[in-house]
Amino acid sequence: MSTLTKILIVLLTLSSIFLCGIVVTWIANTDNYKQKYDGQRAQIGSLTEELNSLKKQVNQKIEEKAALKAKLNNDIAAMRIKSDQLQNQLKTAESEKALLLQKVNNWASVMEAFSQTADNKELLLKNTLEGLNKAKEKQIKLEKELNETTAYLEERMVIMASLEADKKRLLEEKTDLQKKLDRFLLPTGRVAPPAAPVTPKRDIAKPARPIQTKDINLQGRITDVDLKNSMAAISIGAADGVAKNMKFHITRGDEFICDILITEVDTEEAVGVLDLIVQQPRVGDNAATNL
Repeated sequence: MSTLTKILIVLLTLSSIFLCGIVVTWIANTDNYKQKYDGQRAQIGSLTEELNSLKKQVNQKIEEKAALKAKLNNDIAAMRIKSDQLQNQLKTAESEKALLLQKVNNWASVMEAFSQTADNKELLLKNTLEGLNKAKEKQIKLEKELNETTAYLEERMVIMASLEADKKRLLEEKTDLQKKLDRFLLPTGRVAPPAAPVTPKRDIAKPARPIQTKDINLQGRITDVDLKNSMAAISIGAADGVAKNMKFHITRGDEFICDILITEVDTEEAVGVLDLIVQQPRVGDNAATNL
């Protein structure tokens, strides 16, 4: 075999190998391009669907925008109408305000005059109340004195009734004794002499008057108050000269509060019942037999 033939065979072999490589490369590239085409086609389809969806959303937004714009226009028109109405109401309110201010000024002058009259009335009422309180205190004092006098008279009347009963009983006993004596002396022909008193005639003893506390002038203070049972305790007792049935006048400053009729007496303290209550007594109020 000649050298040329060998060279040709080698060249032919190399050409075959190169051609085979080109064919393999082309086939491989052809499959790759197909996959890329299929992928690009699928992506284009997805993008097309997305584009259609976006177009629908855009159209929907455009419609919503148009509806919103129409609504806003309607609202603006309504607000303008309402603004005009409010402007008219404001003008009316300002006119009414001016009228009310004028009325307020008129009423202010009236109220000032009324306040002055009320102050005068209040002063007059205060003076009248003070006079009434003084008159009430005086009336309470007079009632207290009247009650004491009435109690004293009732006590005297009871004593007088008792004395009258004793006198009647003694007269009846005297008459019986005189009859018995006359019957006893009748057989003898003698007559009983007139009865003569054994002891000199005396006036009927008058009971002593109750204790005049105004002559004692005891003074103390309230130490305890029991409003529920209408009782109170004072700071002086038997050691100071306090006795049962004494009356103490309770005062606070220049005000008459009430009376206390003593019912229980201890050495250093006394307890009594509240009477002629004008105000509720308090611990620390003055208690005295003289006002």
